[in-house]
Amino acid sequence: LISQNIFPILTSDTGAEALQMMQVYHVKHLPIVNNEILLGVLSEDDILIHHIDDAVGTYRLTHIRPYCYDEEHLFEVMTKLGRYKLTMIPVIDHEEKFLGVITMEYVLQYFSTQFSFSDNGSILVLESQKQDFSLAEIARIAESEDVTILASFVSHTPDDPKTFITLKLNRQDVTSLKATYERFGYIVSGAYSDAEYQDDMKDRYDALMAYLNI
Repeated sequence: LISQNIFPILTSDTGAEALQMMQVYHVKHLPIVNNEILLGVLSEDDILIHHIDDAVGTYRLTHIRPYCYDEEHLFEVMTKLGRYKLTMIPVIDHEEKFLGVITMEYVLQYFSTQFSFSDNGSILVLESQKQDFSLAEIARIAESEDVTILASFVSHTPDDPKTFITLKLNRQDVTSLKATYERFGYIVSGAYSDAEYQDDMKDRYDALMAYLNI
């Protein structure tokens, strides 16, 4: 996941030079590195509120020093990208040496080819109250219908009592499974074929890329 193709900027580089590099790499953030040590992360907004011809080393940064370690799990990396609203995050080792960056765009591309998304099947989205569901029960119900769950993801928002469980299944026709989940009290809020789900995810991906302007 670590890219060595995005080069860091130096404290002596100007805002104009950094902005040009952001446009080339299609990101809104770049690491500032001197002597292989990560000093901070420069954002496009940082450049726009300072003099563009000044050295970035004179800037007051919005993001002081967000980073992840090279052995961190992908989910932790995604959490940090979301928490700091970054288009990329620097990667360092435990000696503080800069190793490269992981971009949000590459993470999304990685997800699209991993976690069984590319396997044939369908997508089912279940709705339940928070703490009122069991992944073990959900798996048992699927097995009772001779359906295999290839991947599952749980999502919710802090102010919403609902929890959404997205299931990637190995079968296209899940009509019977859908009815069984409903008998067990689950609300089936979405059912997609591979093509429908890929179109939906592509629309969301395109919307995110447009938002990030990359």
